[in-house]
Amino acid sequence: MSQGSARDGARDLDAMVPQEEIPRVYDRLAGVYDIWARLTESRARDRAIELAAIVDGQSILEVAVGTGLAFHEIVRRNPHGQNLGIDLSAGMLAKARSRMSTLPAASYRLEVGTAFDLPVQPGSIDILVNNYMFDLIPHADMDRILDEFTRVLKVGGRLVLVNMARGRSLASRIYEGIYRLSPRAMGGCRGVDMVDRLRRHRFTVDAREYHQQFLFPSEVVVARKDAR
Repeated sequence: MSQGSARDGARDLDAMVPQEEIPRVYDRLAGVYDIWARLTESRARDRAIELAAIVDGQSILEVAVGTGLAFHEIVRRNPHGQNLGIDLSAGMLAKARSRMSTLPAASYRLEVGTAFDLPVQPGSIDILVNNYMFDLIPHADMDRILDEFTRVLKVGGRLVLVNMARGRSLASRIYEGIYRLSPRAMGGCRGVDMVDRLRRHRFTVDAREYHQQFLFPSEVVVARKDAR
């Protein structure tokens, strides 16, 4: 297979783990997720926080907060602002709450919630952070979530995304092969490309970076909500 054909095949991959199973999958993974995250995701996640350019006093929402690896740093940088983290998995949130115990005086909330129905008012969020979630979402549902992200962000507000990307090398596409054989072994994640979809939703893309760690490919995207 040529390199171009391999990329075309990756483009066609859709979510193969039903959305109703995702909470159970991540409840089971909660105890070991941090090991995987440090091996494969930490560089991209840390870079996303840097690019978010957080200023204390902002209103920040993290969707798919997981075990709180990014949320802890968000709250540490925004202790006097409004910080809300949501996730579908109660098991992951339990880990996040434990991690946040080191910042007892900071302002934050952690709740079970879904990206399809965010528990915040329209136009109220300065920065929305979303790590490793769209790679779990069927293509047919992505626009609904981006509509919801657009609803809650202020005009000019920043959307900071980190997703599993399509591998740029043969070695990095090993994860695609694992996904094809056993999607649950990958936690339901496959490589996705969000930039064109963001532009269709009237976001201006300010930064786009590819990061590879332990052969695992990630993409960091920072975009601004345009005035309508």
